[in-house]
Amino acid sequence: MPRPLIATIHLDAMQQNLARARACARGARVWAVVKANAYGHGLERAMRGFAAADGLALVEVDYAVRLRELGWTKPILLLEGFFDASDLSVMAQYGLNGSVHCEEQIAMLAAARLPHAIDVHLKMNTGMNRLGFTPQAVAAAYARLRAIPCVGTITLMTHFANADEAAPTRLPLEQQMLRFVAGEASIGTSLPRSLCNSAALLLHQLDSDWVRPGIMLYGGTPSGATGGTSAQAFGLLPTMTLRSSIIGIQEIAAGEVVGYGSRYEAAGNIKVGVVACGYADGYPRHAPEGTPVLVDGVRTGLIGRVSMDMLMVDLTHVAAAKVGSSVTLWGQGMPIDEVALAAGTIGYELMCALAPRVPVNEA
Repeated sequence: MPRPLIATIHLDAMQQNLARARACARGARVWAVVKANAYGHGLERAMRGFAAADGLALVEVDYAVRLRELGWTKPILLLEGFFDASDLSVMAQYGLNGSVHCEEQIAMLAAARLPHAIDVHLKMNTGMNRLGFTPQAVAAAYARLRAIPCVGTITLMTHFANADEAAPTRLPLEQQMLRFVAGEASIGTSLPRSLCNSAALLLHQLDSDWVRPGIMLYGGTPSGATGGTSAQAFGLLPTMTLRSSIIGIQEIAAGEVVGYGSRYEAAGNIKVGVVACGYADGYPRHAPEGTPVLVDGVRTGLIGRVSMDMLMVDLTHVAAAKVGSSVTLWGQGMPIDEVALAAGTIGYELMCALAPRVPVNEA
């Protein structure tokens, strides 16, 4: 019999979350973001779950090619663009769009001899200060791109740093939008816009031609790590449920300790359940005592330190718990954002960290 840990991907939830994103998009076309192997969900499943999207967006050139090989015929956008001149022939061959965010990429395009034009997203740096041209430099970048024969359509793109915060102390979305509009005006011609990530879609009303939802498609919220509005309140459903079972039980007395480092000491007589899941499966090792877990549908919490293959939970108040009892680590019934918040991380990380050794099925 295999180890009882399994991740279930809910394709119907992916479809509903995409529909929710489209409802927030105010008529804009939707890039469904599927980077990092679709946030740990798998490219093949994402392609089915997001079949109604207008395009798929990711950062990995080889994964983009894989999507074409799997049969995706709609647009594909490389969010970080191309990394080497050799990528351009692959983009032309497979009809991939690419972000252009630096002078070096423009130079590679200018030197390229391609059989087909490539559609690009010109990235403006409005304050995130990761990738992109400043508002003062974007017009010159556009002029250079427009003069290159192998460049097709050009869409203007930016990325928001704090769209998930109601009142950020630094760089509010409104400030970034003012910079974007100034850079846009300097170009002197109207270009399609690609603006909104999940946070901007859920919390702001912006005019855009394309939107780029990511975490909301997978049933998480951008503000999950700060205890903001829940995914459920936004009408989002969990797309990944990680379940296991109790594989052992210990009855220990007051003063006894649990796990590596003897970090947890029992204040009274308690019942300890051992769960087949650990940090080698993608569960965060740093998750503290009290991180929520469901056992047979009853909420309880972690005790002791998460080890490589196991973690321990308090079963004292889960009267019917026994070896074989069902455990939900996150997903249906246990919001991933709650687990992430308790562990001091974000739902994105938990999804993406799911280990290859964990079996995955579909519901």
